[in-house]
Amino acid sequence: MRKEHIKLTEQEESYLTTLTKSGQLKARKLRRVMALLMLSEGKSMKDVSKVLNFSYPRVAALKDNYLKNGLDSLDEKPRTGRPIEFDGKARAKITALACTNAPEGYARWSLRLLADRRG
Repeated sequence: MRKEHIKLTEQEESYLTTLTKSGQLKARKLRRVMALLMLSEGKSMKDVSKVLNFSYPRVAALKDNYLKNGLDSLDEKPRTGRPIEFDGKARAKITALACTNAPEGYARWSLRLLADRRG
C-alpha cells in the first residue's frame, strides 16, 4: 500500500500553523492549509476528505500539487471569467441616465429601458 501522507519542513509547518491562527484567510485557502497539515500529521487522504468535506480526488490533487509546487499550491490561479463589457465611462453614463427621471409613462427605469436607450 502506498503512503498517502506528506512531510512538511518545520518552517512550512510553522508558517501554515500561523496562517490558521491569523483569522485573515479565505475559507477555501484555510481548508487547503488544514488538509496539508492533516496529511503531514499522518492522516490518510480518506480521513482528510471526510473531515474537511473535500472529495478524495481533490485531496489527492492538492497533495500532488503541493509535492510539485510547494506552498505556492495554496493560492488559487486567476480565473478567466467573463470579459468586461462596460468600461468605467460606459458605467458612469448608464448610472447618470438611471438617476434621471424615467421616460414618460414609466414610474422608474428598468434594465430594458436602459438597454434600449443605450443601444
